[in-house]
Amino acid sequence: MSETSFPIKDLTRRKFQTTLIVTTLTLCVASTVFLLLLADRVGFGISSTVEGRTTVGFSAVFSSFILIIGILTFVIGGVIVSFIAFVMMSQRVRDIGLMKAIGCPNDLIFAHFTTELLIVTLSSGVLGVVLGIAATFASNSLFNGSGFQLAQQSINLWLVLLVFAFFLILMLAFGIKPILDTTKLEPAKAISPTYHIGLVNELRFKVISKSGFSMKVAVRNLFRHRSATIRIILCLATVFVLVTIAVGGGIIADQTSKSWIEEAIGKNMVLIANQEMCNQYQMLLSKFYKENESMAFNYTQQKYLIPGSLTNASYLGNITGISVDARLITQADVTVLPGIAFDQSTGEPAYVGSLKHCESIIIGVQPGKMLNNWFLEGTSLEANTTTAVIGDSMAQEMFSEPFNQSMIVFNKGFQIVGVCIDPLNNGNVTYVPLPVLQDAINEPNQTNIVLVKIDSSANYEQILNQIRTEVNKFNSNFNSNLDVLELNGVLDKSLSFLDSIWSTVMFLPLFSIVAALLCSADYVMLVTNEQRQEFGVLRAVGANPRGIVKIISGQSLIILLLCYAVGITVGIIVTWQFLIPEPLVTISTVAEIAGWLLIILAVTLAFNLYPAIKFAKKPIPEILT
Repeated sequence: MSETSFPIKDLTRRKFQTTLIVTTLTLCVASTVFLLLLADRVGFGISSTVEGRTTVGFSAVFSSFILIIGILTFVIGGVIVSFIAFVMMSQRVRDIGLMKAIGCPNDLIFAHFTTELLIVTLSSGVLGVVLGIAATFASNSLFNGSGFQLAQQSINLWLVLLVFAFFLILMLAFGIKPILDTTKLEPAKAISPTYHIGLVNELRFKVISKSGFSMKVAVRNLFRHRSATIRIILCLATVFVLVTIAVGGGIIADQTSKSWIEEAIGKNMVLIANQEMCNQYQMLLSKFYKENESMAFNYTQQKYLIPGSLTNASYLGNITGISVDARLITQADVTVLPGIAFDQSTGEPAYVGSLKHCESIIIGVQPGKMLNNWFLEGTSLEANTTTAVIGDSMAQEMFSEPFNQSMIVFNKGFQIVGVCIDPLNNGNVTYVPLPVLQDAINEPNQTNIVLVKIDSSANYEQILNQIRTEVNKFNSNFNSNLDVLELNGVLDKSLSFLDSIWSTVMFLPLFSIVAALLCSADYVMLVTNEQRQEFGVLRAVGANPRGIVKIISGQSLIILLLCYAVGITVGIIVTWQFLIPEPLVTISTVAEIAGWLLIILAVTLAFNLYPAIKFAKKPIPEILT
């Protein structure tokens, strides 16, 4: 017989406890593997920016969420491992006492239970890795089914091995200490039914006299099982922080980021331009949600220019219920210049940034008449000034301090006055006053795209048909090839992409929630097992099963409400202060978040009641045995 056969038989003899422990640890490993692999595949990474999809501003929000959730997942894993190791040894004290009573030396007992711990650890780690990889492939299928292709790449085995090694070391480190502590117990103490690991005999907290009997007993038991209570509170509080950030913060971030996109692209917006220009503009917008390679395109060809008469009273000007924004778009080399900033402490000037060159989309707009509205840091453009508003990706990649630096475009200097979040060309875009750009490229009074916004109060289809009619009439009169492109389709795809991302972020803590539910069930089973004699006596003197369930549920409710309050408070503070700039919060948002969190609280409480009800329904002799 091998040295591991007896520990394996010992574990299989306790099927329910072993299954519960292995399942809990498996979910901890799986949640971490899934988090890291999904972040790697989506392209956000834990601290990197997105390349080829979304803008740096959106990437920063996504990466912050994944970073915080990743840290909390690791913390939850450590706390759960500590709690499970404590539970494992609490359930084996009697076995160790019997082994010592028949003469087994401490080193043999230590080796036996260390082997059991190693078996549980390795099996949990392997199963967790498999489950995490399977969940990653399932999420890929979900994204692909939604029309968003993730990066096709092989599994990062080094990342998987890192997670496996981390939890292996964590489990062994937390598991070996209680084994050592338990093997040092005297046999008589270990066998005694009145001894339990971490049990405090005297209660230092006095329950107020007006509280009911069930609540008195519940509070007393919580303080007596101080070690287990502290561990489960840490575990559940951390899980509620994770849930608040992932669910509550995810909902807020989803609505906030959608408002940024909707304001930047514009709702009920129509583009009028040459057919080739329409295709190019649509491609620039679609870079936000899919990878597109930029092709050489001459934006200022004569055939793309739009005579100003399109917007006068003979054509678009005679349509009511619309607003018109004529623009000039081109592409150019941009030279970023270093700036001078003054040290706040010394007042000495110092250079910031360096000389850089890049390609950027340049758009001339009419300040005060723009139809879109960005999430903007800084100030808006002013007419007839050499000022510029740049996209967030360009600001991050090319500038050190944008507001203290300037740039040269078409041999003309521009001062940076604002940084905007704009999906166009993935945020690599520069907005300047229209007359200044027209003068710089020697195209006075020329535009090549016209944006038309249909009022929300108007009949969209009717107005759209009128626009098409006027554009067709204009094409016939001027022998042009203008097309009408609805931008709502691009907007919907961008919003759907954000939906997929934030739905995945909110899905990330699912494994940790299930693991926490199992831990809470472990805690209920642990304390009820250690209180079986007390509950047996209560039943013998006339207490009914409902009274026992009331005491146990009171203990669970106290713990859950405390963890719920701590988790929501910390989660909201982290979300507001560190994750989302200027969050968009409505009454419906608050109601939705509260609803989800209350559902999770109710599910956790219901999950705790099952082992309590099962225990309370046992016959009195079985409870006392």
